[in-house]
Amino acid sequence: MRTVRPLAPILPLVGVLALGVSACSSSANNNFSGSTVSTLSAGPATGASGVGPSSLQSLASAGAASAASASASNQARASAFASSAAAQSAKDSALYHSELAKVSGRGNAVAEVSAAGINKAQTGGLHAALVTITNHSGATASYAVQIDFVDTAGHVVDTDVVGTRDLAAGATTTPVAFSAKDEALSLAPVVAKAQRF
Repeated sequence: MRTVRPLAPILPLVGVLALGVSACSSSANNNFSGSTVSTLSAGPATGASGVGPSSLQSLASAGAASAASASASNQARASAFASSAAAQSAKDSALYHSELAKVSGRGNAVAEVSAAGINKAQTGGLHAALVTITNHSGATASYAVQIDFVDTAGHVVDTDVVGTRDLAAGATTTPVAFSAKDEALSLAPVVAKAQRF
């Protein structure tokens, strides 16, 4: 006669086997590799992720400090660039004034320069002129240009000096001359002097 064993002692073993199978993964060639099962405790101070509020605050503070540092660095670079550009502009302006001071008459490049007024609605009410310089010489050259702003009676109300350096032969550039004087008046820009050097 056959003895029948009760199933109760076998059930825990089946549970352990099922847990072992679920902790394995199968690859395409039916080789099994075990995987590590980890648990997270969800206590009141940590939350389900295991990262506590103080850790999140630290990360946020570090991120804010990093952003502030990057912003300060960008501002420093922008300030250095603006200072460098202003210094170069002042150097160029001094050069243009110096070249024009040597000119007798109107200069050697008046035929290569023209000026046209810009509508004051586009300049915030300032008088401005688009100065067109075209290098008609056969070599790279620099230009210094004096623009006079004259009223309807022909009187010079203001003067601005612009120019360009190392303009290639045949090339054109368009600096802008400005005057902040007598904004209510109607002023016209005139090429007073133009020197190629």
